[in-house]
Amino acid sequence: MKKVAFLITCVAILLIGCQQQAKNYDISAQLLAEYHIFDTTQYAQCHASSIIETNEGLLLSFFGGPYERHPNVSIYTSVFENNNWSKPQMVADGKTDTIRYPTWNPVLFRNNDTLITLYYKAGPSPNDWWGLFMNSDNEGITWTKPQELPKGILGPIRNKPVRLPSGVILSPSSTEPNHELWKSHVERSTDNGLSWQKINIPSPDSVKVIQPTLLLYPNNRIQALLRSNQNVIMESWSEDEGLTWSEVQATTIRHPNSGIDATSLFSGAKLLVNNPMKSGKSWEAGRNQLDLYFSADGKEWKSILQLENETEGEFSYPCIIQSRDGLIHISYTYNRTKIKHLVLRLSKHALSSSPSPHQSN
Repeated sequence: MKKVAFLITCVAILLIGCQQQAKNYDISAQLLAEYHIFDTTQYAQCHASSIIETNEGLLLSFFGGPYERHPNVSIYTSVFENNNWSKPQMVADGKTDTIRYPTWNPVLFRNNDTLITLYYKAGPSPNDWWGLFMNSDNEGITWTKPQELPKGILGPIRNKPVRLPSGVILSPSSTEPNHELWKSHVERSTDNGLSWQKINIPSPDSVKVIQPTLLLYPNNRIQALLRSNQNVIMESWSEDEGLTWSEVQATTIRHPNSGIDATSLFSGAKLLVNNPMKSGKSWEAGRNQLDLYFSADGKEWKSILQLENETEGEFSYPCIIQSRDGLIHISYTYNRTKIKHLVLRLSKHALSSSPSPHQSN
């Protein structure tokens, strides 16, 4: 009888475990609102948005101009106020004393309670661009003059930096020295962004990986999810606050070599935005669908909402955050003519009892 009771207990424990795992994935997202940010009088195309929460609401940045790589492409910002996005304001361009370069991929990061940093790139192409930054102490209304990052430091290439509990800042970055060789790295700062250490994420030369997004876990574990040319998202892990990283490995998440972004919820669960298709002959292939994924542990991912699903079009380069009220905000490129902003509510997610005033991931 004791053996039978023991077996029954073991089966019960397994069933409870399975039910708890199923409950973790019994989650969906409700669309509450959608907005479009565009201004054809200032630019014909726009791309690569970044969104953060401010003390007043939301702030968004992107690049816009005649077309990507055109020297008149500049950095714009827009503020969410009165339940609408303000007219985009140009805040930076690539002018030098002798020439004007296109600008690229702005990334917003809350440095502290009173300071927001806007990182971006300038240069003729991703092969030879350089990193710059500006600061705002009034929630993005005005900005300091642009400053170049130290030589060899590019800043976040497309996705937001994260601040670890220790105060260390990790900036997800990458290089594209030529069409065939793409490599990812993180830039690590222990002095609040005054200086940076570049740390490579190991990968074979045959595997192209760029534009990582970073997720935080207990015990100093960090996961990097990476855009790749392998038709799946790649991943790498760090166990020591980003000082070393494992060699990249394939996940099971289908992916067409397009921009991704992810965030950690107050509960510790994760959300990811990705184009769930394979790549094709053209660069925009596979960007006509866009999905939201959920994971309880960063290992098993499940698509919980289809954000876009068209026979053609480009819905790409997402940015995702959770605001202090628990809502999810996603911005992304909409056919290169607009930036689309979605507001979602998750049906099941455990909001922490006291989220930090400004979550950096």
